[in-house]
Amino acid sequence: AQVVESGGGLVQVGGSLRLSCTVSGLPFDRYNMGWIRQAPGKEREGVSVISWNGPITEYVDSVKGRFTISRDNAEKILYLQMNSLKPEDSATYYCAVGGPVERILRGQSRYIGQGTQVTVSS
Repeated sequence: AQVVESGGGLVQVGGSLRLSCTVSGLPFDRYNMGWIRQAPGKEREGVSVISWNGPITEYVDSVKGRFTISRDNAEKILYLQMNSLKPEDSATYYCAVGGPVERILRGQSRYIGQGTQVTVSS
């Protein structure tokens, strides 16, 4: 399986970014998926998760109301729209594929990509 994230970058406080994740070698529409992040010196944390067919979405409290997770099963792409970004959102963001919803929210998953860096400058 290959999991590839894109869309990270440098943005100012209050700005927006949209992360994308493409998956190959796996039946995309059969897996719960999510986003995990890790900042330097901090533990990995689950940011958001979406169930395999989309009706269930969950977010860590710190991003609720600012981030939106979505998936396009036809195109096999997972997204994370991030608005009103804060310096504390700076981290490497990883696409997570597979596993129970609650496990992904704990920062654990069966398949995890190489990550894309998000830096929010103040």
